[in-house]
Formats: sequence, structure tokens, C-alpha cells
Amino acid sequence: METIYEKWSDLEDVAEYLGVTKDTIRNWIKKTDIPAHKIGRQWKFKISELDKWIKSGNSAIE
Repeated sequence: METIYEKWSDLEDVAEYLGVTKDTIRNWIKKTDIPAHKIGRQWKFKISELDKWIKSGNSAIE
């Protein structure tokens, strides 16, 4: 059975993927439960986790 690994995306990749600015992503990290992982001094993301987060409705800021 072959295992396929999803690469980690950085802040810039995620901002482009979601069509928002890097500052918006940073605000979401502070104010929401966006699935972000801090590795050293950098934030990293899995696109599949972001897609699930968006589809769950948890991405809405009240």
C-alpha cells in the first residue's frame, strides 16, 4: 500500500490559495481555530486541514 504525503504550505502559499493577505492569515491565527502549526518561527499548514476547517463553518469570525 502506497502512502502519499501532503507537503506543508507556508503562510504565503495559504494566503494565495485562500485569496487573502498574509496579515489576514496572521489575524485568523490569533482570533480563530485555523489549523496552523508553528514549526520553529514559521507557521505551516496542510491544505486538506484548511479545506475541512472552511467546510465546517468554523472559519466565520463573529
